[in-house]
Amino acid sequence: MAQTMITLSTADERRHAVVDSAIAVFARSGYQATPVADVAQHAGISTAYVFKLYPGKESLFVAALERCFVRVVDALRAGADAARSDDPAVLLDAMGEAYARLIADRSLLMLQVHAMSAVDVPAIAAALRLGLERVTAFATERTGAEPAAIQRFIAYGQLCHLITATGLEAGDGPWAESIVAGIRHY
Repeated sequence: MAQTMITLSTADERRHAVVDSAIAVFARSGYQATPVADVAQHAGISTAYVFKLYPGKESLFVAALERCFVRVVDALRAGADAARSDDPAVLLDAMGEAYARLIADRSLLMLQVHAMSAVDVPAIAAALRLGLERVTAFATERTGAEPAAIQRFIAYGQLCHLITATGLEAGDGPWAESIVAGIRHY
């Protein structure tokens, strides 16, 4: 009789899978409306085990938001690395293009949107500020751009959030054309 080997995952591997599930599930229904049981079900583990890994929904959401911003910075780095110039404007454009591709996965975009709607929770507000700090610091250090250019970069990122979250298209009318003009989104 052949033996079947069962591979047990470590707590770190489970933690990673739970955070990936948390990103997907919180992105759909937000912090307030999402029970931890939904994240556990998505991850294929028990709710009790999620609570063993994360002491509460707040810490789970914060971990998901932190992972989101790691992925954002990784995408910005890849965009900058692919640029064929060290000119700050070219680097910022390449980073913006990489970010636009990244948020085509609406889960990362919507997690950030839901985080903004939950800033009354101090830990979530702090994690959101830290994520924005990391993005801003990376963009500044990598490009050497002036503060005004960094501000425009962040502002355009937020405009991309609005365009992508609402599904706004130039064909929605002249008012929409004003908003989406010159912005590529996927």
